[in-house]
Amino acid sequence: MAVTEPTTGTDTTKIKTTAVKKDGRYVINGQKVWISRVQHSDLMILLARTTPLDQVTRKSEGMSIFLVDIHAALKGGMTLQPIPNMVNHETNELFFDNLELPEESLIGEEGKGFKYILDGLNAERTLIAAECIGDGYWFIDKVSAYVKERKVFGRPIGQNQGVQFPIAKAFINIEAASLMRYDAARRFDAKQACGTQANMAKLLASEASWEAANACLQFHGGFGFANEYDVERKFRETRLYQVAPISTNLIYSYVAEHVLGLPRSF
Repeated sequence: MAVTEPTTGTDTTKIKTTAVKKDGRYVINGQKVWISRVQHSDLMILLARTTPLDQVTRKSEGMSIFLVDIHAALKGGMTLQPIPNMVNHETNELFFDNLELPEESLIGEEGKGFKYILDGLNAERTLIAAECIGDGYWFIDKVSAYVKERKVFGRPIGQNQGVQFPIAKAFINIEAASLMRYDAARRFDAKQACGTQANMAKLLASEASWEAANACLQFHGGFGFANEYDVERKFRETRLYQVAPISTNLIYSYVAEHVLGLPRSF
């Protein structure tokens, strides 16, 4: 899904990528960044502005989504630049220079793309929460097994409350996040409003997995930094989810405004 741009991260309504209709085709120009798995995919959903921002009544209007054949696009107007990064994750910067798309590549109604994207973001946040919860369980299983076996001063380090309690606390928070994850998924499947639950599930799960990651690395000691244990790799990966696909602070803002009725902060 190609939404994010270098200068318009979460302020999606300010995207600069345009789709101009010409001779029965849409001509795409612009740039996207942090677009994942492009090199391993056949199709991509692209969000572009079909009506200039200064010509719409509401800033969320005038954007459309298109289904893009990646292989064809790479041969005619789209270039890809991989972004090396700290996690085991393929992500890219995309450049569009007069990429032509057939009219039938438009998904849904022109100008309603932002609305369609929002619905998909609830599913994305719920799925990210599930991924974080999986990470969290991995860290708990890994560290629990290690502290049972690792002996210092003649006893397993897992016998010490200073080791037990952080692991137990992390596990409790993962379990709580999992409940919120299932609530968000249930609401989405039932076609009920689920923005609040999806956002809260993502926040709780990302923080719980990071808490578990810290405990796992800490109690592995120096071995936690060794590649063969896989802890350092998963540690780096799980930190991502407090930043993307939506930051923790933006979730706080969402809940404050849309749930608690507080004034918009930005």
